[in-house]
Amino acid sequence: MHATVDSALDPRTDALAGEWLTLRETADRLGIKPNRIKQLIHEHRILAVRRGGEPMVPAAFIKDGQVIKGLPGTLTLLSDAGFDDAETIRWLFTADDTLPGTPVDALTENRGTEVRRRAQALAF
Repeated sequence: MHATVDSALDPRTDALAGEWLTLRETADRLGIKPNRIKQLIHEHRILAVRRGGEPMVPAAFIKDGQVIKGLPGTLTLLSDAGFDDAETIRWLFTADDTLPGTPVDALTENRGTEVRRRAQALAF
């Protein structure tokens, strides 16, 4: 389930994602109302986790005022593979030499096909 989780991220995973945004900051960057962010989380279009008790979104998920292309489908694939929210963040922000870079970098650079192929393989 890609909703806001109640458990804290481990420090290593937290650091992997770099910059974090509050839900309000995320809404501002997307040019939408803050209530809509909760709907996007519920719809698996974006992922938020609790940091210091507050739901937050990795800033890398937003580029040029939009959710990066391919993120929603990738989130669904990882969820279907049994990944929890912390594992999803860890996977998206961990370097993969075969991409190269991290999966979130590849999505940002419009190389989502390769990312989704790797995510699909995790389910088997």
